Amino acid sequence: MTIEVAVPATIANLGPGFDALGMAVDLYDRFRVTVADRAAVSFTGESAAELNRICLPLVLRAAEAVARRAGRDAAFAIEVHLTIPVARGLGSSAASIVGGLVAANHLLGNPLDRSTLLEMAAELEGHPDNVAAALLGGVVVVTPDGGGVRAGRFLPRLDLEIVLAVPNLAIATEEARALLPRTVSLSDAVFNLSRAALLVTALLTGDAVLLPAALDDRLHQPHRAKLLPGFAEVVTAAGEAGAYGAVLAGSGSTVAAFTPPGRAERVGEAMRQAFARHSVAAEVRTVHVDTHGATVRA
Repeated sequence: MTIEVAVPATIANLGPGFDALGMAVDLYDRFRVTVADRAAVSFTGESAAELNRICLPLVLRAAEAVARRAGRDAAFAIEVHLTIPVARGLGSSAASIVGGLVAANHLLGNPLDRSTLLEMAAELEGHPDNVAAALLGGVVVVTPDGGGVRAGRFLPRLDLEIVLAVPNLAIATEEARALLPRTVSLSDAVFNLSRAALLVTALLTGDAVLLPAALDDRLHQPHRAKLLPGFAEVVTAAGEAGAYGAVLAGSGSTVAAFTPPGRAERVGEAMRQAFARHSVAAEVRTVHVDTHGATVRA
């Protein structure tokens, strides 16, 4: 039996919600998986040549973790078609983890529930925001809790187009996290807490007036901007072209702008030009909120 699992790209943090908020978008990696005599993985699409050289890809590690947790002796043959850009802040590693977990669990008869899969995904990824959004879809609010993960999930009431400006520049999550301070001031903590609450309110109620202020951040973007030439100018350009605001997707390098319907093309071109002024080439694409998360097709 062969199944196909589609897993969406994700935008973690959403500005102020560092390691706590995530959003799934309709850009997908696809995994064709079967139980086999021996483990095998192959990649096509984005960054396939690079990933085919990895000895133990994340997707296979995740699938094997399910078999161990379920007490089953099973090997998996996995074919991956990559659409999510790698090392651009759009959750490519989270997609691989969730794809492996969901596929193996389905092929073994679903011995593990969704909360267990989320816990395992967060452990493999190191933080829960991307993996929760990839697994559940929509917008997620996550927090570690006693060794597990609690996640709330909802669909925004705003009609959003999301413009992704994806630079030709890879940023490793580890490098971006190393720039962050170990402690922050009380005023910055309160600033981000209030903005994160405002952002969830805006998305839940459909009040777009709240979005420009709600996307502000003091905890991670000012530090990570050092790795991305032109970041501040790209955010400004997006706003001047009609976006509600723009944020660093995950740890970067992608910048995601949230726009009303009909403004995406203008906003994307403004972002591309802003990057170009800093000698950074960027591909622009428009996506929307994914509403389903990881899905299985037999």
